[in-house]
Amino acid sequence: MFRLTPLNILLLSLCLSLTGCGGSDASPSNTTNPTTPQPEPDNSDGDTNNNSGGDNSDDGADESPDDNTSEIDPAFATALTTSRFLQQATFGARPQDLDTLTGKSASSWFKAQLKLPPSLIMPVVSEFTPPPTAEDDFNALYIESTSVAFWRNAIAGDDQLRQRMAFALSELLVVSNAGGEELTDIPEAVASYQDILIQHAFGNYRELLEAVTYSPAMGFYLTYMGNLKGDEATGRMPDENYARELLQLFTVGVVALNPDGTEQQDENGATKELYNNQDITGLARVFTGLDMDYDTSEELEINEFALPMTVYPENHSEKSKTFLGTTIAAGTGPKTSVTQALDHIFAHPNVPPFVAKQLIQRLVTSNPSPGYVTRVGTAFSTGRTTLPDGSLVGDGRRGDLTATLAAILFDPDARANATERGGKIREPILRFTQWARAFAVKNITPEYQEMLWDTRDASMLGQHPYRSPSVFNFFRPGYTAPGSVSAANGMVAPELQITNASTITGYANFMTYYITGLQQEVDVEELQVIYDEENIPLNAQNAAESFLASYDAELALAGDLGALIARLDLLLCAGQLSATSKQSIQDIIQTVAQNDDAEPLRLVHLAILLVMTSPDYLVQK
Repeated sequence: MFRLTPLNILLLSLCLSLTGCGGSDASPSNTTNPTTPQPEPDNSDGDTNNNSGGDNSDDGADESPDDNTSEIDPAFATALTTSRFLQQATFGARPQDLDTLTGKSASSWFKAQLKLPPSLIMPVVSEFTPPPTAEDDFNALYIESTSVAFWRNAIAGDDQLRQRMAFALSELLVVSNAGGEELTDIPEAVASYQDILIQHAFGNYRELLEAVTYSPAMGFYLTYMGNLKGDEATGRMPDENYARELLQLFTVGVVALNPDGTEQQDENGATKELYNNQDITGLARVFTGLDMDYDTSEELEINEFALPMTVYPENHSEKSKTFLGTTIAAGTGPKTSVTQALDHIFAHPNVPPFVAKQLIQRLVTSNPSPGYVTRVGTAFSTGRTTLPDGSLVGDGRRGDLTATLAAILFDPDARANATERGGKIREPILRFTQWARAFAVKNITPEYQEMLWDTRDASMLGQHPYRSPSVFNFFRPGYTAPGSVSAANGMVAPELQITNASTITGYANFMTYYITGLQQEVDVEELQVIYDEENIPLNAQNAAESFLASYDAELALAGDLGALIARLDLLLCAGQLSATSKQSIQDIIQTVAQNDDAEPLRLVHLAILLVMTSPDYLVQK
C-alpha cells in the first residue's frame, strides 16, 4: 500500500468547493494540447468481456465517415474533445475510442449507437438462477446477479449510450434493492425494472412512465402493489405513496416551473405550489386494483416479478378521481384510469424542464444555464432535435428521449469549454467503470469480485447501482454542500451529498485495490472452499484473471513522467488537470521513486491513483 499523506491536501479541497478545480489551463480546447501525447493504437485488449457476445472494439464507430472533414463534429474534433464527450455519453473513454473516433463524426457515432441491440439484465440473472432441481436454491451470487449484469454491461457493453442513459434514468425513476425484502431476495424484480429503463432509454418518456407504473418492482417499492380501494366502513384509504412520488419526483416536482427550469413566483414573490393533499388523495384512487399477474406467471412458469402487473377491477376504486385540475369520472375502470391520469400528468408544462434539468445534471453539469434547460426542454416537448451533421433525430412526439439525449450532449453549453459554474462531481460508480474501460481491463467477470456485489459502504465506493437508500436517490438534485464556496455562489452539487471524509478515503483505498491488481492475488483454494460451502457454482481458478488491467502504454512512458501524466490527463480527465495538479502529482511520484527505488509498474499505479483522486479529476468539467 502507498503512503499518500500529501494527497490529503488535494482531496480536502473537493469538499470545500465545486468551483476553481482545474483553473483556466485545465479546460479542454478545440486544439490538441501539445504536451499531451496522442493515444497510441492499443491492440492488446482483444475482447474486454469474455461473458458477452459481439465485438465492442469501436462502439458503433464503423458508420462514421473516414475522410470527409466537412462532416467532422466539434465533439470529435480532437482527442481532448472526444475524451470529454465520451465521459458524458458513456461509462468511460477507451484508448482505442480516441484513436478511431477523433476526427470522425459524433453525429454518426450517436446514430450508430441508437441501432445497437440492448444489453439486458435478465439474461445474466437467468445465467445464475439455480436449476429447479437444486436441493438448495439459494446462493449469494444469484441474489447479486443484477449487480454482476450491471458491471458487465456498463464496462463492456457495446451499447454504451443506451446503458449510460438508462443509468441516468435510474436516478430519476428510482427503485432500490437495498431494503433486504423481496426486491433484494428476488433478483428478477429489479432486473426486470432495469431492463425497462434500458429498453426505453431511446423511447418515449410517456411510455416509460406507463411501463414503470405497471412494474412489480415499483409497485412493491412504493407500496401500491395490491392497493385496495377505500372502505368507508373500516376507514381504509388507498395507498398514496406512488401518487405522491409520481408527481414530486418523476414528473412535475412540487412548484410551478418556467420553461428554463426556474421556479415561477406570484405577485408577492412566493413560489406557486402545484397540488395539495386532496390532489394526492384523488390520484391515489387511480392506482388501486394493480397486483401481480399470478395467472400468467403460473401458465408460463415465469417469476411474477418478471411480468408487468395486471389489473383486478374488483379492487379498483369506482369513485371519481380529481387531481391537478382534472377529474376522471366515477366508474372508470383501472386501465383507463391509469391511462388518463398519466396522459394528464405528462401534458403538464412542468414535465419538460423538470426532466430535462435532471438528465442534464446526471450527464453533463450540476448547474445548467436557463438557456440550456430551455433548449433541452424544447427538444423533449417537440420530440425533435438536429444533430451537428444536419440530420434530425426523434419521432416528433412529446417526450422523445432520443431527441432529449441528443439535445443534452450536443448543446453548445455541453460542448463549449467549461466555465467555473460548469461541470459535476463524478459519481463513484462512474469513476470505477472509467478505470476499467481506460486500461483495457480483460475478463469483466464481476461474479468473481465479491467486492463489486455491494459497493455501498463508505469504505468502498459509497454508492451501488440500483441500491440507493431511498426513492430520493443517492443524492438530491438540489443539494448544496453546507459552508462550501459552491453554496455561497448559489450552486448545487448533488454528488457531494455522498462525499465526506470516510467516502473520500474509502474510494482511494478501493481504487488502490483494483489499480494495483490485488484482485489477482486471491487464494484460489480458499476461495473454492467458500464457493462450495455457499453453493456458488464457480471455478475459483478464473478469479485470478478477473479484472486484469493492461498498463502497457503507460509503462512505455514510465521514464518520462510528464508524458505519462499527460496521457492520463487525456484519457481520464479530458485535459482538465491543472498545471498545479500535474506538478504535485509529478513531485509525489519522484519522491517515491527516489526514496524506494520503485519499479516502473508501481510508479504507473501511483500515477493513476493520484490522478483519479485529484480534485481536477473528481470534478468532471
